[in-house]
This record gives sequence, structure tokens and C-alpha cells, in this order.
Amino acid sequence: MERPPAVAGEHSCWLPRHRKSADRARRLLRDFLARLDGGEQYLDTGELLLSELVANAIEHARVPPGRLIQVRFELSPTTLRLEVHDANASHPTARSAGEDDESGRGLWLVDQLSTSWGCHPRPGGIGKAVWCLIGPARRSAA
Repeated sequence: MERPPAVAGEHSCWLPRHRKSADRARRLLRDFLARLDGGEQYLDTGELLLSELVANAIEHARVPPGRLIQVRFELSPTTLRLEVHDANASHPTARSAGEDDESGRGLWLVDQLSTSWGCHPRPGGIGKAVWCLIGPARRSAA
């Protein structure tokens, strides 16, 4: 199901809509960033936000059985772009999570930890892509 990257700084693949796909997506991102100079500075935040976007696509996108999700990574000199595509056209909405709630903070995390994020219709008119941009990790002064 995977295709070779179109360019060195880009990767895309299809995954089943299954809870184990978040782990698979994180492994793909780790492999992708390990091959690129400077990729490690995007890893921690990238893994967290990719997990949240994949989880949203699995948990909240109401689609017919058998539909897949697509994850896409692109690294430019200063930004990691993550995208998760699904077959549901409804845009995600952040909700308030209570102190004791065990879920509901995903989009809040995406908003807080990315430089920007959004959602747009997929080419061809079926579904949407939710994306976020991540800057390099700040190095602490020692």
C-alpha cells in the first residue's frame, strides 16, 4: 500500500482505520525523519501530533467500512507538515475536555504545539485532509 516518496523530503501511505494505525504512523514518521538531515528535531512533537490526527480520523470520521486513511509527511528546511486524510467531509472541531475526561484534548494539543493547522477538502471531493505545521524543537541553553 505504500508508495515511494515523490521527493526526498516527502512520504505518503495508506493505513487501515484501526486503532493500531497510530502506532504504525509514528513508526513511519520516525523512519522518515531518521533519513533526513535535521529530522530528529521534529520527532517528539511530530509523533504526538500525528497520533492525535490519526486518532481523530479513526474515532470521529464516520465513513463506510473498509475506507482507509492516508498519512503524509513533508519536511522543508524549517517546517514539518503532517497531513491525515479520511473519507469524511466533516471538519474537526475542538471541544472542551473536563478535568477528569480521558479524551477530548487532541485538537487542543495540535493547536498549542503546531505553528498552524487546518482542514481542507480532499482533491476529488471525497473527504478531507487535516494538516499541521511543526517548527524545529527549541534547544535549551545549558
